[in-house]
Amino acid sequence: MEGLLNTFPNQTCFKPFIFYPEIVHKLPMLKLRTGFFTRKPELGFVRRNCINLGRDSHAISSVSVDGGDEEKEKERSMDWELEFLGELDPLDVKPPKKKKKQIKSRLLEDTDGMDWCVRARKVALRSIEARGLSHKMEDLVAVKKKKKKKKKKLVNNEKIDRKLKEVEEDLDSDSEDDFELQDMENLDDIDDLKRKVSMMAGGMFEEKKEKAMEELVQRLSQFSGPSDHRKEINLNKAIIEAQTAEEVLEVTADTIMAVGKGLSPSPLSPFNIATALHRIAKNMEKVSMTETRRLAFARQREMSMLVGIAMTALPECSAQGISNISWALSKIGGELLYLSEMDRVAEVALTKVSEFNSQNVANVAGAFASMQHSASELFSELSKRASGIIHTFQEQELAQVLWAFASLYEPVDPLLESLDDVFKNASQFEFCEDGSLDSNKDLDSDQALRSPVLSFNRDQLGNIAWSYAVFGQMERNFFSHLWRTLSHFEEQRISEQYREDIMFASQVHLVNQCLKLEYSHLQLSLRSALEDKISHARKTKRFNKKTTSSFQKEVARLLVSTGLDWILEYVVDGYTLDAVLVDKKVALEIDGPTHFSRNTGAPLGHTMLKRRYITAAGWKVYSLSNHEWDELQGSSEQLDYLREILKDHLGGSKSNIA
Repeated sequence: MEGLLNTFPNQTCFKPFIFYPEIVHKLPMLKLRTGFFTRKPELGFVRRNCINLGRDSHAISSVSVDGGDEEKEKERSMDWELEFLGELDPLDVKPPKKKKKQIKSRLLEDTDGMDWCVRARKVALRSIEARGLSHKMEDLVAVKKKKKKKKKKLVNNEKIDRKLKEVEEDLDSDSEDDFELQDMENLDDIDDLKRKVSMMAGGMFEEKKEKAMEELVQRLSQFSGPSDHRKEINLNKAIIEAQTAEEVLEVTADTIMAVGKGLSPSPLSPFNIATALHRIAKNMEKVSMTETRRLAFARQREMSMLVGIAMTALPECSAQGISNISWALSKIGGELLYLSEMDRVAEVALTKVSEFNSQNVANVAGAFASMQHSASELFSELSKRASGIIHTFQEQELAQVLWAFASLYEPVDPLLESLDDVFKNASQFEFCEDGSLDSNKDLDSDQALRSPVLSFNRDQLGNIAWSYAVFGQMERNFFSHLWRTLSHFEEQRISEQYREDIMFASQVHLVNQCLKLEYSHLQLSLRSALEDKISHARKTKRFNKKTTSSFQKEVARLLVSTGLDWILEYVVDGYTLDAVLVDKKVALEIDGPTHFSRNTGAPLGHTMLKRRYITAAGWKVYSLSNHEWDELQGSSEQLDYLREILKDHLGGSKSNIA
C-alpha cells in the first residue's frame, strides 16, 4: 500500500472504490496523516470521506463517527477491509457472515498490514487496467521509482501534485480526449516533444508548418525567411491604390509599426518596400510638389524609417527594385539628401549589374546624375552592360543614359563604340514630334536586330547632342547622323516654340558653338537661319535670369581691392565668365557646389564642357572652388590663395595684389 500511497501522496480516492457512511473506519495498522479529503457526492453514491495516510505507527486517536463504541469501530474497520477487497456486497443485500476477530500478537500487526496493502494495490491496479488507463499509472509509478533510484529531483512536489490532480479529474469525468502526460525524464527529448505537439489540435501545427513551407517556396520576392504571400499582395495593393505620397507613407508606416509590435511574417518584402518609395516619388511628381515640401516630407520620422528599412533590404531586392529605389530617392531628396544611402545603392547595384535591363541601366544612371552623385566603378560597369544590350534600348532610355554619363563626366567609350557599330546608316534615324513612333513595327525581330531604327523627339536629340559635346566625341558617326537629323527637321519647322523650350535651345546652341570652334572641319554647324532663331531664344529674360551667390560676392570684393581691371559676368560665345582680365585673357571661374560632384568633389560635365570651350577660345581659365575657399581663415589667407593661383599670369609680381 505504501507504493500506491507514494504515487498519490495527497489523495487516495479512486472512483471505483465505494464508501458508505457506516463504514467510516480506523486502521490501527496504518499511519494516518492529519487532515482529510472530502469528495462531492455523485449520483448513485453516498458521500464518503478519504483519509490521508502517513507512516506513523499509531492511529489517530479519534475519528468523528455517528455513535458506537470502540468495538463497533473495530468491526467497521474489518468491514471496510472486506468491502475494499470485494468480499462484501456493496448494496448490502446479502450481508456475509462476519468473521470472528482473531487475537493476534502485536508483532504481527505490521506484517498483516503490509500484506493487506499489497492485495489492495493489486485490486486497484486491476480496476485501473480494466478502464484502459494502466499505462498512465504505470508511467507515473515508473517515473517515481526511477527518480527515487537516481535520487534526481526534476520538479518540485507542487508540480507533481498538480499533474496527479489533473489525472484524477480526467478519471472522474471519463473524458475520451485524455492526453498522455510527458515523462519528466524525457523533457529534454526535443524530437519526442515535437511529435507530441504536432498531434495536438487535430494536427493543426503540422498543417501550419507545411503551409508555411509551401508559401516560402512560392514567394515571388527574394526576401529571405518565411513570408505570407497574401499579406504581401494586400499591402502592395493598398500602396498602389493610395492617391498621395502622404497616403502611401501612412499605409507603409502602419505596417512597419505592426511588424515592430510582433506581426509575423512581415509583409514588408523588398518588393513592397521598393514599390512604396517609388509610389511616393511618383505621387510627388504628379502634383509637381515643390523642393521645399519634398525635403520636409523626407525628414519625417516615418519616412526615415522607410528609407532605413529599404537600405537594409537592398541586397535582397531585384534589379528592378534597386532601380525603383534609386529613382525614388533622386526625386524625393534631390542633390541635398541621401548621401550615404546612394553610396549604399551603388555598392549593391554593382553586384547586380549583370541582371539590369535597359530600363534599369537608364534609371540608375539617371538617378545618380540628377543627384550629382559620382559612382565611377558602378558607371564603368553600367557602360559595359549598356553596350552589351544596346539593341534593347528605347529612345528615351538611350538619351537618359548618355545624359547621365555626360552630367557626371564619366567615361562611356564602350557604349559609344556600340552605338557606332549598330547605327551606321542615316536611314536608321528618324524625327518625331512626341517620340511615340514605333519605327520597328513593320520589321520582324531578326531584321529589327540587324538594322534597328531610332525615332527621337526634340528633347532627346538635344540631350544626346549635348552629351557628345561634353564627351568631346563629336567626330563619331552616331553623332553626325543624329545631328543631321536634328538640323534637317528643325530647318523645316522653324517656329516660336524655342521660347518655351529653353533647355533644348540652350543645348543646341552650345553644341553648335563647339562644332564651329572645335570641329569646324566636320561642317556640321547649323545654317544661319536656324542658328539665329536659337540664339534669339537664348537672349530672353527667362534664359538669362541669374543669381549671384554670397561666395561669388565675397571673392569679387577681394578682386576689386587688388586694383586690377577685373570685369565681372563677362560673356564669351554664350558662356558667362565670373571674372576676367580682358587684356590678359585670364578668366577666374568662381565655382559653387553645383559645379562639382557632391561626394567626390570632381567637376561635373557641364563645368568641364565650359572650361574646355573657353580654353579652346583662347582664354586661360582658373577655378576657385567653394570647398577650398571655406578652408581658408580670414581675408589674409584668402588673398594669399588668390596670389598663388594667379601669380603666373599677373607678371609674377605679388604687389599687384596688395
